[in-house]
Amino acid sequence: MSLPTTMKAVVIDGKNAIVKSGLPLPNLPNGSVMIKTMTVGGNPTDWKHIEYGLGPQGSIEGCDVAGEIVQMTPDVDNSKFHLGDFVYGFVHGASVRAPDNGAYAEYVALDSKLAFTAPKTLSFSKKEIIQPGAITTYEAAASIPCAWTTAGGSLFHHFNMKYDWEAKEPQHKFPILIWGGASVLGQSLIQLAKKYHGYSKIVVVASKKHEAQLKAYGADDVFDYHDKDVIQQIKGKYPNIPHLLDLVSTKNTLEQVYQCASDSEESTVLNYYGLNIESISDEIKRDNIKIVNTFIYFSLGFDLPLGGNVLKYDPKYREDIIKFISEINPRLYNGDFIHPPIKVYNNGLEDTIQIMKDLEAGKASGEKFVAVFH
Repeated sequence: MSLPTTMKAVVIDGKNAIVKSGLPLPNLPNGSVMIKTMTVGGNPTDWKHIEYGLGPQGSIEGCDVAGEIVQMTPDVDNSKFHLGDFVYGFVHGASVRAPDNGAYAEYVALDSKLAFTAPKTLSFSKKEIIQPGAITTYEAAASIPCAWTTAGGSLFHHFNMKYDWEAKEPQHKFPILIWGGASVLGQSLIQLAKKYHGYSKIVVVASKKHEAQLKAYGADDVFDYHDKDVIQQIKGKYPNIPHLLDLVSTKNTLEQVYQCASDSEESTVLNYYGLNIESISDEIKRDNIKIVNTFIYFSLGFDLPLGGNVLKYDPKYREDIIKFISEINPRLYNGDFIHPPIKVYNNGLEDTIQIMKDLEAGKASGEKFVAVFH
């Protein structure tokens, strides 16, 4: 297939994102497939790379991408991937290392080891709102990569869950706390913890308006973060929670989640935005609690400069994410796992800019924003 020499993409321009044409197609590293973009999903990290100066000027934005394979390097597994196949996955958009490769572009280079495959039966939904369900559409595919792989890394790498489907006994004989459970990441974590029976109880903090949906996914208890005494409510009912996930990952939520940890047992708080013990006020610090950072970028196979730091490549993390994708990929189509509610934006690249604005403005409430390229 003959490919164009240039493409359009959304790039960082000052403190804004703009559509730019005449850009070269991204470099195609060994083990990669080039895809022609069909759908993309928005993530908070996209606008944060602009607002907090994490992405270089002129770098291409976006992480979640789905599309048709139009080129492959010779070392890609050709028993699994073929020209014309629909695949989806994530890239590190607006990165220092590969500023020419982001999801918000007409062509994207995707690591084949981290790519999800899909049946030939998928199609465009032609809807503005897609309800939760098994993946049957191209839009739903774009809602999966970042959230689900991050969830997989959290539970199966950091918290050592096993792939024991519908285990009779909980793998961990204690509860887990998921703060921010209505988020797309939260919805995936709840389902995974439930289906693999990872914990004795799945305790979730979210807006009460999402309680019914989150309990349908597998949450045992939902606490409303609006309640001023929410920490006291959680500690009163669950005094010994050693695994805690702060999906919101602000200084305020980190301190709240930290206070929900067990008073005596060794406990771990997972944080998703690089915060550490320095964000915890001295008066509430405890020796039995550690804060661990996790980034899905750990799986990409190389060290990554980010925000003045360098995220070190973790071979075991990459291995665990590859295994995770292999495990859940078929379960995304038979209804074992459910994609989140989706709001569809139909104007391709131009709408990815609007998606970032809407995410930054807090307009997503338990739903994924997906743009369709025509």
